[in-house]
Amino acid sequence: MINRPDTRSFCLVAALVLSLAGLALAEEEKPKLEPLPLLLPRPTLGEGPITLKGLHLAKPRGSEPFMVPAGVKNVALNKPVKTSDPEPTLGDLKMVTDGNKEYDDKGLLELGPGLQWVRIDLQGQYNIYAIMLWHFHKWERVYHAVVVQVSEEPDFTTNVRTVFNNDAENSAGLGVGTDMEYLDEYTGKLIDAQGVKGRYVRCYSKGNTSNDQNHYTEVEVWGLPAK
Repeated sequence: MINRPDTRSFCLVAALVLSLAGLALAEEEKPKLEPLPLLLPRPTLGEGPITLKGLHLAKPRGSEPFMVPAGVKNVALNKPVKTSDPEPTLGDLKMVTDGNKEYDDKGLLELGPGLQWVRIDLQGQYNIYAIMLWHFHKWERVYHAVVVQVSEEPDFTTNVRTVFNNDAENSAGLGVGTDMEYLDEYTGKLIDAQGVKGRYVRCYSKGNTSNDQNHYTEVEVWGLPAK
């Protein structure tokens, strides 16, 4: 009697081998993660804290590192900036991406009252993993209607991805936001962009708890070139 191989067993073994090989390949394809190489400015607290009654603010970011794929860089550094305000009342547009996060009047861009935005041209397509915002951190302040969007087109009319929106009343007309308002501090606001692909980043705000003006000390965009 001739013993023939069990076809069913052979198929099960082959399927198991292929499955294990697929898992190994998937593990190799997963990007290596590392903490975001973020450098914070010096703490500053000038003219005293504001009254925060009635505001429901997000908790301050903890000390746990924010993990991103290895090799990410601040791809916004020294990139060109445009704004909705044709005549900023203080500062220069290049201050938004010049790498200077320290608070001083020489590094602060001030835009007029009402809804205003700054737009950064990354000059290439990137997968964006984190966006850092510093509006004004001389003393405690909360900015309203903070919305951050990413697009592959400069006019933001198509394929727009909103990565942060705390405009619960839709006062900016960009949709009702579900994110919480936050205290603007030297630690900045870290936004998880989850690898969204784009070339342009636009940041909105609509005044703050101290006045109607809009300010930017620095915006960082951490990403890798899109494949």
